[in-house]
Amino acid sequence: MVLNYIWIAFFLIAFVVAAVRLVFMGDTGVFPAIINSTFDSAKTAFDISLGLTGVLSLWLGIMKIGELGGVINIFSRVLSPLFTKLFPDIPKGHPVTGSIFMNLAANMLGLDNAATPLGLKAMEGLQELNTRKDTASNPMIMFLVLNTSGLTIIPISIMVYRAQLGAAQPTDVFVPILLATFFSTLAGIIAVSVYQKINLLNRTILLFLGGASLFIAGIIYFFTTLSREMIDIYSTTTANVFLFLIIIGFILAGIRKKVNVYDAFVDGAKEGFTTAVRIIPYLVAILVAIGVFRASGSMDYIINGVATLVGWCGIDSEFVAALPTAIMKPLSGSGARGLMVDAMTTYGADSFVGRMACIFQGSTDTTFYILAVYFGSVGISKTRHAVPCGLLADLAGIISAIFICYLFFG
Repeated sequence: MVLNYIWIAFFLIAFVVAAVRLVFMGDTGVFPAIINSTFDSAKTAFDISLGLTGVLSLWLGIMKIGELGGVINIFSRVLSPLFTKLFPDIPKGHPVTGSIFMNLAANMLGLDNAATPLGLKAMEGLQELNTRKDTASNPMIMFLVLNTSGLTIIPISIMVYRAQLGAAQPTDVFVPILLATFFSTLAGIIAVSVYQKINLLNRTILLFLGGASLFIAGIIYFFTTLSREMIDIYSTTTANVFLFLIIIGFILAGIRKKVNVYDAFVDGAKEGFTTAVRIIPYLVAILVAIGVFRASGSMDYIINGVATLVGWCGIDSEFVAALPTAIMKPLSGSGARGLMVDAMTTYGADSFVGRMACIFQGSTDTTFYILAVYFGSVGISKTRHAVPCGLLADLAGIISAIFICYLFFG
């Protein structure tokens, strides 16, 4: 229902802004730009779905081997104490907890292509437990918000873009992104817990959050002892080794259980194609609405308004030039990536604005894209409190990113 209102709002606001530009400013190009954006966005949505087909087939095939080989059950048992508190509606030891962990682990290492199919597999498992098939369940919402908060330990793609655009130290945003995304995830957990009346003062949850905080502090300390070159080597190698170990580990587990790993892979991979086709309408709907909103100039007016407001408050407004990336990130990952690259190209990769845009890009995830793809893959139309909780996590990530960027680079 919330997505329905947001979808309508994008079109209505775009129409009003475009009409004002045409009547009062004589801008005859605004409506052609909007119409062109609908075609471009629809094509982009199809291209994304088509591009996901191969990746979905690969990882759903690997997940099938892991499922038959017992790996998912092992993860379920290990995570059961924590997940029974954060996901009280999931039966203790249920295999879906293993799928959730694999998805979150892939996200933390910045493995976007691997995280999506793993997340879709988790959503299918959660839908099996869902008694109201058109309505998001509490576990689905907690899982989605953990995704949209974008907890990332190693932001590989951002560091690669910085290197390509001539940053002297491409990895200098590593620690700021790690801190900002941690606060975003923490805010998301708290927001969902308040809505769902989950007791966060439980000993298990406190131990987990405290342990996670210590773990992040340890990572920060470890990387501060390394040179920039070594940070690049460690971060890239860790992500790729982790990804390959998943594949090898699942295959070995399948062999140990005497599973026909080839047939299991093929059976799982078949689901990849049907899933990719199933999400096309949802992606077309949300990306076209976002494209129309951008083409009408509404996004530009929001940014200019924020800059004026910040100036009136007497606050340093240098960060405002990077805000398009922050505002676009919940709407479109590729759009935010383009705005991040544009900021680094315009102001310089090592400028405050360039670094700020990178931290914005890494501090949250594509909330509406994730909601459209994940909920769309299982036919969920009533999202309940998923959108407000996801946006609260995004807001926490944006605010913390601003403070952290000034702390490190201001």
